[in-house]
Amino acid sequence: MVGAAELIDNDFLRQFEIKIDDDLAKIEYSLQERKIFLTKLIIPDSVKDEGFKKEFLSLVFEQIESRNLSVMPTCPEIAKFVRGNRKYKRMLPVGVRI
Repeated sequence: MVGAAELIDNDFLRQFEIKIDDDLAKIEYSLQERKIFLTKLIIPDSVKDEGFKKEFLSLVFEQIESRNLSVMPTCPEIAKFVRGNRKYKRMLPVGVRI
């Protein structure tokens, strides 16, 4: 489902966005120095696909990794995703454990 959609980094609103039909899934963030704080995950109720959240988060993490930023997941759902995906744990700042 996510594969056909384009991930947009809307730096004016400080959120990653992906359009799904007429809705918008987004992850709000705050950028400080070389760290990006992922503060809120919003997925529309119209999205019924269970794998969508994982695909969306994977796309966002890949984009963050390509920018060489550390990730601070402050949203519980995003922190849970990092705990379940070992390859993204290396993107946490030194000394931070989730």
